[in-house]
Amino acid sequence: MSKGTQDKELHRGLEERHITLMSLGAAIGVGLFLGSASAIKMAGPGILVGYAFSGLIMFFIMRALGEMAIQKPVAGSFSKYARDYLGPLAGYITGWNYWFLWVVTCMAEITAIGIYMEYWFPSVPRWVWALAALVIMAGVNFLAVKAYGELEFWFALIKIVTIIAMILIGAGMIIFGLGNGGMATGIKNLWEHGGFFPNGIKGVLLSLQMVMFAYLGIEMIGVTAGEVKNPQKSLARAIDTVFWRILLFYVGALFVIMAIYPWEEIGTKGSPFVLTFEKIGIPGAAGIINFVVLTAALSSCNSGIFSTARMLFNLAEHGEAPKNFGQITKSGVPGIAVLASAAALLIGVVLNYIVPAKVFTWVTSIATFGAIWTWGVILLSQIRYRKTLDMREVKALKYKMPLFPFTSYLALAFLAFVIGLMAYNSDTRIAIVIGPLFLVFLVAVYYIKGFHKRDNIKTTVKKRII
Repeated sequence: MSKGTQDKELHRGLEERHITLMSLGAAIGVGLFLGSASAIKMAGPGILVGYAFSGLIMFFIMRALGEMAIQKPVAGSFSKYARDYLGPLAGYITGWNYWFLWVVTCMAEITAIGIYMEYWFPSVPRWVWALAALVIMAGVNFLAVKAYGELEFWFALIKIVTIIAMILIGAGMIIFGLGNGGMATGIKNLWEHGGFFPNGIKGVLLSLQMVMFAYLGIEMIGVTAGEVKNPQKSLARAIDTVFWRILLFYVGALFVIMAIYPWEEIGTKGSPFVLTFEKIGIPGAAGIINFVVLTAALSSCNSGIFSTARMLFNLAEHGEAPKNFGQITKSGVPGIAVLASAAALLIGVVLNYIVPAKVFTWVTSIATFGAIWTWGVILLSQIRYRKTLDMREVKALKYKMPLFPFTSYLALAFLAFVIGLMAYNSDTRIAIVIGPLFLVFLVAVYYIKGFHKRDNIKTTVKKRII
C-alpha cells in the first residue's frame, strides 16, 4: 500500500477492551443517572419491564448491525450500509441525520457539565464550563485513536464501578439491612405503593421515549468498525454482551433503587444514586456521584465528537460534505471533521445559555427521533443485505441475526410504535415535527445540489462494468 493511500485511511488503533468499554460507556450516560428519575415517575416499578424489553430490541438491532459490520468493517458503518443496500439517498440522509442527532445530544451534555460544575463552583457561569468541556473534548479527539480509546476506557470504567458499587451496597441493604440498623429492607417497595404498575401499562408506554434515549449511543460500536484491530472478534464480543450489560446496569441498578425507596420518592429528594450512598453513611456521597455524572456527560460528549467526525469523513468520501472533512491528520484522525463538529457544538454553548429549561426536554426527544431513524435504517439495510445473499453465502456468514427475519421485523415494529407514542405525548410531540422537517431539508439539499444526478451516473457506470 502506498504512503498516499495510507494517509487517507483511518488508523486501526482500537483494542477489544476499548470497543467493549466504549459501547458500555455510550449506553450508560445521563439517561440512566438523570433520565431514569422522570421515567420512574411515569411508570413506577413497571419501568423495569420497559428497560428489559427495550434492551432486548436494542440487542436485535445491534446483532443486525454486527452481521454487516463483521463482514464489511468500514468507517461510517450504517451510513455506508444504507448507501449500499437502500440507495445513495438513504446513505446521505442517514449520515447527516446521525451527525445532527449527536450534535443535538452533545449540546445537552455540555450544558449538563455546566450544571454539574455549579455544585463545586456556584459563582462561575455555566457557559464557561460548557465551553471548557467542549475545547478539552475536541482536543482529546485530535489524539491518535488509541489515546482516544484509552480515555474513553477510563471514563466508562468510572461509571461502571460506581453502578456496580451501588448495586452491591443496595443488595446489602435489601438482604442484610446494611445502613438500616441491621433490618433488611426486602423488596416489598416494588409492589406496596400502588402495585408493580401503579400507572398501568400506559405509564410504562409513555416512559419508552426516555428509555430509548438512554440507549442512544449503543450503535457507536458500528461507527468504530473502521478503526478496530480485529473486527470479527472485537465487534462480536462487544455486541453479544450488550443485552446482559443492559440488564445488569439498567435493570439491576433501578431494581435496587426501587426496592430500597418507594418509587414516588425517587427524584424528589435528589439523585437516587446519591440517596443510596448517603444511606450507607459514605461521607461526601453527593460530591462523589456528582463527579461520576460529570464523567458520564464528558464521556458522552467525547463519543459524540468522535462519531460525528467519522460520519463527516464518510460523507466527504462520497462528495456529500466538503472535501476538507475527508482529510486525515498524521495521527490518523479526521481533524477538520472534528473541528467542524466542535464548531457546531459552539452554537450549543450559546443556545443553551439563552434558552429556557423546557428546550432541554425537546432536545432529548429530537435526539431520540434521530436515533430511531438510525436504528430503523440499520434493520432495513440488514433485511436488504440478506436478500443479496444466496443460501451458500447465508450459511457462510460469520455472525448471524438470531431468528431472522422475525426479529428484524419485530424490532422495526417496536421502533414505529415508539414514534407513535412520541406523537401521542404532548411533551415529546415537537420531535415528530422537527425530526421529519430536518429529513425533508436534507432531501431538498440532495436534489438542489444535484447529488442524485451524480449517483445515477455512478450506478449506470457500475452496471456497465458488471
